[in-house]
Amino acid sequence: MQFCNKCGTILVQKVKRFVCPKCGFVGDSSIKLTASENIAPEAIIGVMKEKDGNVWPVVNANCPKCGHDEAETWSTQMRAGDEGETVFFRCKKCKMTWRERE
Repeated sequence: MQFCNKCGTILVQKVKRFVCPKCGFVGDSSIKLTASENIAPEAIIGVMKEKDGNVWPVVNANCPKCGHDEAETWSTQMRAGDEGETVFFRCKKCKMTWRERE
């Protein structure tokens, strides 16, 4: 792509020459087009394994299966929006999951 030296408009090819459509400037007949791009190396993406991804809070709760006193907890809306959330627990030792009884 070549631009006019007088007004800066893009030159248009007319037969064998490039001419400015605005002011009539005639440019060189041979135009070499080059394009370059600097590509940055991709960042390394870390992969988390399931055992590294525990983000649930740990509370004191007795496991009904093994009797361990620590469990992870989370809550979920299981039914209609006007009902309370269901609280789940997962034992840190045996990984048994149970829900809170009301």
